[in-house]
Amino acid sequence: MFRTALRNVLAHKARLLMTVLAVMLGVAFVSGTLVFTDTLTNAFRNQSAKSYDHVAVAVTATSGAKQDPNQDPSLSEAVRQKLGALDGVAEATGRVSGFAGVPDKAGKLIGAGWSNKGGNFAPGKDGKDASYTFTTGNGPVKADEIALDQETADKGGYKVGDQVRVATNGPVETYTLAGVFTTADGAVNAGGSLVLFDTPVAQKLFLRPGSFSDINLSAKPGADADKILAAAKPVLGDQGEAQTGQALADQQAKDIESGLGVLKQMLLGFAGIALFVGVFLISNTFTMLVAQRTKELALMRAVGASRKQITRSVLGEAAIVGLIASAVGFVLGVGLAAGLRAGMNAFGLKVPAGDLVIGATAPVSALAVGVLVTMLAAWLPGRRAAKIPPVAAMSSVHAVATTKSLVVRNTIGAVITAMGFGGIAMGASQGGETGRMLIAAGAFFALIGVIVLIPLLSRPVIALARPVLRSFGVAGTLAGQNAVRNPRRTGATASALAIGLTLVTGLSVLGATVGSAVDRMTTDQVKADYMISMASGRGLNQAALDAVLKTPGAAAISPQQAGYVKVKGDFTSASGVTPGAVEKVLNLKVVEGSLGSLAKGQVAVDDKTAEKRGWKVGSVLPVEFTDEKKGTLKVGAVYEGSEFVSPIVLDTKILNAHDAHPYIPQILVKMDGGPSAAAEQAIMKSLGDNPAITVMDQQDIRDSFGGVINTMLNIMYGLLAMALLIAILGVVNTLAMSVFERQQEIGMLRAIGLDRRRVKRMVRLEAVVISLFGAVVGIGLGSFLGWAIGETLKNSLPDYALVLPWGRIAIFLLLAGLVGVLASLWPARSAARLNMLNAIKAE
Repeated sequence: MFRTALRNVLAHKARLLMTVLAVMLGVAFVSGTLVFTDTLTNAFRNQSAKSYDHVAVAVTATSGAKQDPNQDPSLSEAVRQKLGALDGVAEATGRVSGFAGVPDKAGKLIGAGWSNKGGNFAPGKDGKDASYTFTTGNGPVKADEIALDQETADKGGYKVGDQVRVATNGPVETYTLAGVFTTADGAVNAGGSLVLFDTPVAQKLFLRPGSFSDINLSAKPGADADKILAAAKPVLGDQGEAQTGQALADQQAKDIESGLGVLKQMLLGFAGIALFVGVFLISNTFTMLVAQRTKELALMRAVGASRKQITRSVLGEAAIVGLIASAVGFVLGVGLAAGLRAGMNAFGLKVPAGDLVIGATAPVSALAVGVLVTMLAAWLPGRRAAKIPPVAAMSSVHAVATTKSLVVRNTIGAVITAMGFGGIAMGASQGGETGRMLIAAGAFFALIGVIVLIPLLSRPVIALARPVLRSFGVAGTLAGQNAVRNPRRTGATASALAIGLTLVTGLSVLGATVGSAVDRMTTDQVKADYMISMASGRGLNQAALDAVLKTPGAAAISPQQAGYVKVKGDFTSASGVTPGAVEKVLNLKVVEGSLGSLAKGQVAVDDKTAEKRGWKVGSVLPVEFTDEKKGTLKVGAVYEGSEFVSPIVLDTKILNAHDAHPYIPQILVKMDGGPSAAAEQAIMKSLGDNPAITVMDQQDIRDSFGGVINTMLNIMYGLLAMALLIAILGVVNTLAMSVFERQQEIGMLRAIGLDRRRVKRMVRLEAVVISLFGAVVGIGLGSFLGWAIGETLKNSLPDYALVLPWGRIAIFLLLAGLVGVLASLWPARSAARLNMLNAIKAE
């Protein structure tokens, strides 16, 4: 039977080509993901280990009992000296870091903002800092000097001796470039930048004079890191935590592996979707092959082959196909991993140097996935093949599904679909995380149920298109009949497209709904012409606010200062604003009282918090501030909840009295003449043209919120592209094999006058009808899922309302039709070129 299976594979090479391609693409996705993530994990692990090569013990400051709770944790110079004097310690190097960005010659920030770092140059006794290797110049040893990493210097076109503007959380300062270096720092290797300052300057910028956030201890030759660690702990007390450099490197390696594990699971999830779609193509192929070989299989039964042998023969064919596809797919996957790595580097997402890592898991998984998926998909056709009776060898009629089997299939499909839709509806009404879990489970059952029922749906749905098809004459009429001639085949082909478009449409509906809600929220609540924030995502400092307050032409300026107060033991976030200005930059809808009360030292609270905690205008709240001082605050207003402020709003003066280092995420500005290029330039000038500060107008604000959603959607579309490509191969495969199966019929049609042009049109229209049928099912189910998930989010989106992206839906339908046209090119050409006499003689 193995020889028979091998002979059948070789005899049907062309008809199995699409199956090989489908499995190959799915396996390439799986193996590429495994190789890519293993390569990244290894590269970052090696980089992490290299970063701590010279570190025996690493010490990090913590908030000890003697430390001011309003200040960042730090370690003093005295502690550094004590640690440096321990037995076995060669040097104790203090580190301090924070945000620092450098613009290019055009004034644009180099790097992504979040990955721009500043640190201190800490030379040892030999005048060198072990963390950095200088390629030109040397480290900064004066207050007006800096050093830059090699890539930042190259991007900015800076050379030693140049004057460089450096942006921190304070005003922009100009320094002399003293040197250029290379480093194993992860942020730099991820495409960021690193600016080194003289240690006293860095301490003043990022922490406090004479203080460090970390201290690294290097060991003398032969010294034991564990003994140094044991000696360091009593020196630190509760001021810091210490661990060996090896332990820190190991922990970072685990964190890297854990973080990349999420990426791996996501990519494998999409690979699973692609393979799931491929199952329909494979099953369809083997079903059609079995149907076309009915007489052959029946003859084998007649000469003594058992049912098990017939099933094993079909599964043997599937195993051979899976093995070949897996081998090719694995090679393609390795190429895909190399391409992804090169692509990341091209887009500035740098990956540390290192070889591709091809462990045992990737090839074994590729082989197992490819062979098992192919054999699983071929099992049902193999089982059907085993049921062909020997007497069928005397008949040319292919086996058809019995009425009983169709009734059983449709009943099971209806039950599963009802369970799925019921779970989705229940999840939508439940809401929250629990609701989304119910929807996920319901979506799975609904998708399976619809796939089972899709042959039943094909006749009535495609019947709706017949009036349109008739307008194409005889070719259109025949195309409509051919599309429903074998509902199972049509259903299996359409299912592949339906699965992909269900996910794509669901994401589109959810994205459009959430995006619209965020857009309305921004438009309705923000009156300000401009929002100012740090490109790094960190907070602005008081100096930035003071500079903005001097902007000429500003009608109202208010920070959105983040803080908190403790009310009756419960921490509640608070927003510090400028009374009198906040009403002009934000649209806070007052339910009770007046925002004018903020100027009197009173507070405003949102309605949900007020209702939950029993507060109202006139309520006196006993509070504890961040410096642990206690007092009372009177409620002067209640407003509708807003995404732009915290549950408690109060005057910045109240927060500043208890917090020496205010955290200001945004500053909102309303200009006298409204937004204009001159107004934006005035704000930038007041900030010293700081490249690290972003000034956004209302459209930029909307884009900043909606842009994240669009980016995520585009990533999802890209990852689902593989599944849609396999679905397209399924349409090509079905049409090609259908043409082969209908050779005699096509030959007869040609003989009675149907010319080649109309034969091509017939096949093309059949493909378009099948593709649009799958698209309609997928778009309908996807829209329902998008609505259900949106319902679970409505409580966190005040302006939520379902939005159906009709434009995108129309594009999906158009693309589905185009897929049908493209998929039919080869089968239609083959059908039109059939020799009439040979086709009529074919069985």
